[in-house]
Amino acid sequence: MFKIRQQGIAEVPFRPAAGALPGLEVLPLSRLAGRAAGHGLDPRSPARADFHHLLTVKEGIVRLTVDGESLPVLPSAWLWIRPEQVYRFDEGLESAQGTLIFFQPGLLDPATIAAASVDPPFPWGPLLPSEEEAEPIDRTLELLMEAYKETGALRLDAQIELIRHLLSALVLRLSHLYVREQGAGDVSEAFRAFHAAVERDYAESRTVADYARALGYSSRTLTRACIATTGVTAKRYLDERIILEARRLLFHTQLPTSAVGKRLGFPTPTAFSKFFKHHTGETPSDYRLRASGRG
Repeated sequence: MFKIRQQGIAEVPFRPAAGALPGLEVLPLSRLAGRAAGHGLDPRSPARADFHHLLTVKEGIVRLTVDGESLPVLPSAWLWIRPEQVYRFDEGLESAQGTLIFFQPGLLDPATIAAASVDPPFPWGPLLPSEEEAEPIDRTLELLMEAYKETGALRLDAQIELIRHLLSALVLRLSHLYVREQGAGDVSEAFRAFHAAVERDYAESRTVADYARALGYSSRTLTRACIATTGVTAKRYLDERIILEARRLLFHTQLPTSAVGKRLGFPTPTAFSKFFKHHTGETPSDYRLRASGRG
């Protein structure tokens, strides 16, 4: 059911609990470990899911590592883990209380996706609303949880639509706070196409011109679209995506650095090491030692 790739990163598809509604699951944080164990997974091990996680903590502190960054989620805080991010739970599963919402990308309608910064580039990290901001967010969560539990009280199609609307409302409220705190650029069709191509082919090509030819845009158009959306050039956006994947593999797996470079399409270990050091200031081996606390 689940694939373990890259010597330690579990590739996790959406598998709802028996009787759960399509595309969505809401569960107490205390049930996560048992839920994962039932599928042969350990939430303390790195995973990459193809669905969204919304985590909110009521009591205690939950610590996670997301794409190599340690993130504490405090009481009343939220954390939105996006599909394809690599994450693991480090502390707090036994002691903290909170709620997890899993949902597939297709559950949200296109208007919500466009308005809520659901697609990359997206703001992320823990979000701690003020008391005034938290009140409507908490009310929306309570309504979503009530609707989720009302199996049989409504026709199934009506219940699904109600939940979709409530989830959209929750996502829009959280996204508004993320964007206010971290900002977000306009997303053009050219950028969306470039992003999708980079996600698919970053290990095959590191040249913007290759993507421009494949997509039918000029390199200049892709660069303008990237700067407008992310503030960086198309080349830098592509390079940063490769560095992100390199860091994920170096941090979460025991693959030799030469194998990491090969997986990312570099012809030699030297070429990978030179590329990584140019963009990060340290060699892949030095990064791995530092990130693991051994450097």
